[in-house]
Amino acid sequence: MTPASIPPTIVFLHGFAESREVWTEFVRPFPEEYRLLTPNLPGHGTNLAPVPDFSMEAQARHVIDYLNQKGCPEPVLLVCHSMGGYVALALAERWPQRVAGLAFINSTALADTDEKRQNREKNIGFVEKYGVAKFMESFVRPLFAPINRDKLTDARGLLEEIGKATPASTITSALRGMAARPDRTAVLSKAAYPVLMVAGKHDVAVHFDDAVRQAALPAIGSALFLEGSGHLAYLEQPEVTRRAVLALAEAVFGR
Repeated sequence: MTPASIPPTIVFLHGFAESREVWTEFVRPFPEEYRLLTPNLPGHGTNLAPVPDFSMEAQARHVIDYLNQKGCPEPVLLVCHSMGGYVALALAERWPQRVAGLAFINSTALADTDEKRQNREKNIGFVEKYGVAKFMESFVRPLFAPINRDKLTDARGLLEEIGKATPASTITSALRGMAARPDRTAVLSKAAYPVLMVAGKHDVAVHFDDAVRQAALPAIGSALFLEGSGHLAYLEQPEVTRRAVLALAEAVFGR
């Protein structure tokens, strides 16, 4: 496939302890005019080759290598959930010419607070003591807004299943990688491309007020604030989230 024949490309980056499978239903209604890529980040899903470095920078390099292997030199729209957003920011900082737009779904450009880093260390200790399955049984449910925790059982089951299949080494190393990431709000402030911020009012992982403030940073920005969503907008309110992403794609690619 030559560069001239490559259709507009949207790359979906999943979050921590997830896999490309989380996007299956979300991307199904997307128009055929877009090329949709859903890679597994290192150590996740079927991408289980040894991972010497779980930093966000190393994962960003993995995404660039993936795009090169896919014959995709053109700028892409990155649609990212949670940790996927941290990876996307590291990519955008190092390779801004590869980014046509950025959709941030329940993610943040802020570094971890001391409290957040301490919580990640507690989670590492829990996984090392009790295993991944026990961890996922308590980790996934609070990610949903209270109104959705007992309603979206299929979505919750999917995340738990994917999480339980994730190696313990991936869980602990990714937690450390996220804890060590720097503040990258400057990437949003300097972005020369459109940025969409999707935030959930009941997100326990990314504080809603922080997301609101970050939505104002990009020069070309838009936002979707969801009252009935927690940390999983693409699962909790997929239709309205999808419409926002498609509107961004149209703005980015002129389609």
